[in-house]
Amino acid sequence: MKTRFLHNLSALLVLATVGMPAWAAPADEMNIATTLAALILVVLLILFLAWLLKRMKLPGIQGADGSMKIIRQLPVGQRERIVLLQVGDEQLLVGVTQQNISLLSKLEQPLSMEETQSGGEFAAHLNKLLKKNDKK
Repeated sequence: MKTRFLHNLSALLVLATVGMPAWAAPADEMNIATTLAALILVVLLILFLAWLLKRMKLPGIQGADGSMKIIRQLPVGQRERIVLLQVGDEQLLVGVTQQNISLLSKLEQPLSMEETQSGGEFAAHLNKLLKKNDKK
């Protein structure tokens, strides 16, 4: 029984090596240019797919489950801004610069979505918080 299996296996191996597929190039025709071109093509395809996934901003890929959202941003310089974040049930006011991110204030009374959609109330609330911090 074992010898018949080994005989059949060796016969299959011989047939597999004899009947090479038509697309397989012989070793002497394979050169460095085609190998390099194929490698560059695969790397470019991987980079393109990574860029595409990043642009699509799928929540499952980036790990965002909806518990943290940017509600509103207010630019205060070329690369500086103040951001209102919704984290669970809390709202945080965060300062973002090119070098760091720092917590400015935690809002005791979270703003409603209507207040954050219109810019006037957000700016007034921000000014009130900034004046409160200046008094300290």
